[in-house]
Amino acid sequence: MTKQRGDWAEDLAAAFLTRHGLRVIVRNYRCRSGEIDLVLRDGTALVFAEVRMRHDKNFGGAAESITAAKQRRIIHAARHYLAGLGNPPPCRFDAVLLTGSHDIEWIRDAFGE
Repeated sequence: MTKQRGDWAEDLAAAFLTRHGLRVIVRNYRCRSGEIDLVLRDGTALVFAEVRMRHDKNFGGAAESITAAKQRRIIHAARHYLAGLGNPPPCRFDAVLLTGSHDIEWIRDAFGE
């Protein structure tokens, strides 16, 4: 996915989640061994969201593209982010899947440790 398409997908996902009551804290949090597309607040919970986009399902859907290795990198980045907080809140990992031009699927607690 090109950077421009990735930014567009993240913009769409952030707007979608904001309409559902979440608040964006950080976009594209990076550390040495991982990246988190969106860090959000959902009430008292901290949400680490992975945004994936596929134009069609010919090569597998967006959900299938979140491999075990990708999950490990996201979890590592989340640990790094949480280490900077004094008293980390409850957290979860969500996935926002975009297929086609505007079909959005939001999976809460998509994966975890």
